[in-house]
Amino acid sequence: MSERQLAAFADKHAWRIPFDTSPRHLAGPGDARHVTHGLATAGWTRTSDPLSAEIVLRSPDHRHSLQFDPQSATSAWWRLRAEPTGTEPGWYAEFGELVPAEILAGLTDALVAPAPAAPADPLPALEAAGWLIDGRGAAVSDPPGCRVERRSEKGDGTVPWREPDRASWHIEVRDHPGPFAAGPRIWHAWFDGNTPEHLVTAFVTALADSSPLQRGMYDRTAHHGVVQKSSPLTPEQVVEAHTARLAGIRRQARLARRRQPEVVTPPAKESTTRSTARR
Repeated sequence: MSERQLAAFADKHAWRIPFDTSPRHLAGPGDARHVTHGLATAGWTRTSDPLSAEIVLRSPDHRHSLQFDPQSATSAWWRLRAEPTGTEPGWYAEFGELVPAEILAGLTDALVAPAPAAPADPLPALEAAGWLIDGRGAAVSDPPGCRVERRSEKGDGTVPWREPDRASWHIEVRDHPGPFAAGPRIWHAWFDGNTPEHLVTAFVTALADSSPLQRGMYDRTAHHGVVQKSSPLTPEQVVEAHTARLAGIRRQARLARRRQPEVVTPPAKESTTRSTARR
C-alpha cells in the first residue's frame, strides 16, 4: 500500500456524508478497496494489466489469487482461488456483483491472518445472530431475504486428496416481496467443498453482523427495501477506521508469515473463465 493510494481513498470519502445502511446484505457493493487495500497491505501484488478494468491480486507465496472482473459475462464478479500444495487441496470461491465489499473483506482479512487452531462451524455463528436454522443445514435471515445452505458434494475419486463426501456452501440473497414468496436473485456466494471452514465462518459472521454498513447518499444499494439513516460517524472517522483496520491487517499478516513454513507454489496461469457455481 502506498500513501498515494490511501490518499485517494480518503479524498473519495472525505466529501461523502455517511449513512447507516441495513440490512448488510442489501447495502450494495460499496468500495472495493475495502478488499483490495487489505490484501495489498498483507503483501499481495497486482498481476493484471494496470490499464484493464479487471484486477488480479496474488499472494506473496503465489498460492492464492483474487480476481475482480466488472465485465464478467457470468454472475460471478469476484473469484478467489487457492492452488493445491503437497499437503493441502486447492479450493475455489466466487461472489456476485452486489456482494458488499465489507462482507467479502471479512473473509479476505481472515485469509491473511493466522488460521485458528479449531475452526468454528458457520451455522452456530448465524444462529447466535438470530437466523433461523433448519434441520437440513440451512440458515435464513430474519426477516427473510438471505439464505445460507450447506450441501453435500460427491467426490469423483479421480483426485487423491478429495474425500468422497464434502460440503460446499451456497449463499443467496433474493428479493422477498412476501413472507412465502422468493423473487429474483440479487447476489450469491459459493464456496467449494475444500474451502477452509474458518474462511466460510468469517464470511457469514460478517454477513450476519447486525451493525450497519456505511454508504454515501447516492451510493448504489442492492434493493429498494434497504434502510438508511444519518450515521453518527463523520467522513473523517470512516477514513480513520479504514486506516486502523489496515494497520491491524499488517500486524496479523506478519504474524501469519512467522507461523507458516516457507512453501512457494509456482504461479498458475491466470484464468478469467470458470463455470459458475452449481446453484
